[in-house]
Amino acid sequence: MPISPADWKGVPAPTVELLEGRFIRLEKLDPARHADQLWQALEGPGADPKLWDYLPYGPFAERAAFDAWLNNHAANADPYFFSVIDRANGQVQGILSLMSIVPAQGRIEIGHVTFGAPMQRSPKSTEAVYLLAQYAFEQGYRRLEWKCNNGNARSKYAAERLGFSFEGVFRQHMVVKGQNRDTAWYSILDSEWPTVGAGFEAWLSEANQSGSGQLKTLAECRA
Repeated sequence: MPISPADWKGVPAPTVELLEGRFIRLEKLDPARHADQLWQALEGPGADPKLWDYLPYGPFAERAAFDAWLNNHAANADPYFFSVIDRANGQVQGILSLMSIVPAQGRIEIGHVTFGAPMQRSPKSTEAVYLLAQYAFEQGYRRLEWKCNNGNARSKYAAERLGFSFEGVFRQHMVVKGQNRDTAWYSILDSEWPTVGAGFEAWLSEANQSGSGQLKTLAECRA
């Protein structure tokens, strides 16, 4: 149950190092163990050519720059990064983070979503977001955010599919790679999570799987 504002005491910052799902697990980013496979997933043969279009970094032509980028991420507590490991084959296939973490106000964001081609449009990508959302609300956070470039149609579609509510656009919010960024804001509140979370669980369940995909859409599972 959501905590009344009158009783609000704040929540802890993220400390979890492993979250287990059905299709994937999330491990706290460790470049020593994850960098080689992340390089192949994000910059190797078959990598998504549009992957870096709306991110504030990349693409990386040199491995040294990529490793420096990963090491910087791993050293930070905000953003707090995870690698995504496919449980079927043990391969590291992407990263994402909890970020803009404000424990005193119970506010947190999922961001820096960087998934290799094998994760895209698959249950693995959905489950990665679900595991972080579930963790955030179990820790007592009141508000989970998703923000993206307003021109990023793929990210906006993903936010709405995943159950985030659109809140508006911050015009001229940032300058990224020498270009203006208007930022679209989305959120899920703690009062909404029981319905949204149950939808994730139903969509990811074995009962909803078929040989060609899922029997019901995520929106249908929420309904």
